[in-house]
Amino acid sequence: MRAFTAAAVQVAPVPAPLSPETIRTNLDTCVEMTRRCVEATGAELVVLPETASTGFTPGCSKEELWDLVTELPGAMIEPIQAVARELGVHICFGTYERGPERGVVYNSSVLIGPSGDLLGTYRKTHPFCSEIVSGGGWVTPGDTVTVCDTELGRIGMIICFDGDYPELSRIQAVQGAEVICRPSALLRSADIWDLTSRARAYDNHVYVIGANAVGADPAGVLYFGNSHIVTPIGHIVAKAATHPGWVTARLDPAEALSSLTPGSSVGQAFDHLRDRNLDLIRNHREDLERPAETSFPHAPIHRGEAG
Repeated sequence: MRAFTAAAVQVAPVPAPLSPETIRTNLDTCVEMTRRCVEATGAELVVLPETASTGFTPGCSKEELWDLVTELPGAMIEPIQAVARELGVHICFGTYERGPERGVVYNSSVLIGPSGDLLGTYRKTHPFCSEIVSGGGWVTPGDTVTVCDTELGRIGMIICFDGDYPELSRIQAVQGAEVICRPSALLRSADIWDLTSRARAYDNHVYVIGANAVGADPAGVLYFGNSHIVTPIGHIVAKAATHPGWVTARLDPAEALSSLTPGSSVGQAFDHLRDRNLDLIRNHREDLERPAETSFPHAPIHRGEAG
């Protein structure tokens, strides 16, 4: 990884029923905000929110959503590829993706290189309870991990609720990710948003760039922004407010783990524990591979009880 400036750009979708026209407007907004951000800051990596092409809650059936979106690569990302090529930057962009059959829709994130090439696609593996098809929603989960080699460094992608679970980010770090992009349309509290990004950054000593949506989506759901950039020691070094805009920070690997806190004269080192986590994994593989009966595996399960 080399030093570079990264940006988290937050945009608001059109707060109207989803249509080809609103999607075109949303893409135009993303292009314009990216152009303005790069011209103002010199950012070489721009991260945009989850489902920035449509807004998170589509307000229509999964079949209707499938009809409105495209495969990847395809028309849903072509304007983003064009502006990446125009500006010579990397862009991480969230969009719904058409699957192989009508009604199969993925919540996806793409990484586009400065030549406009699609470097990688990630499909959300942990859809939120309201969006997953098994809960009556519109998103089919993905099942792969994506880490891309770039001239900036190795970049991984997670999407929103993925950040609540440590395993995905850990796999990416083991695969060499130095920066993890987190496009989001977070519906919960700002405290959870900050906590989970900071935890994933510190867990793995990687930078996390979280771009969160603002405004209202086609179903009228509101988003609070607060996009942020987190250092490998868990400090938020840039944080946005609740309106469209961006935040930027310089990501410098020479300074990432140089001290206990930014600006401190006290250094720190981790090499003496480099293999300790691997030892624990080897010794407790059976526990790690046992399926949990609940999201809280330490808590008792009460079956067949009212309320």
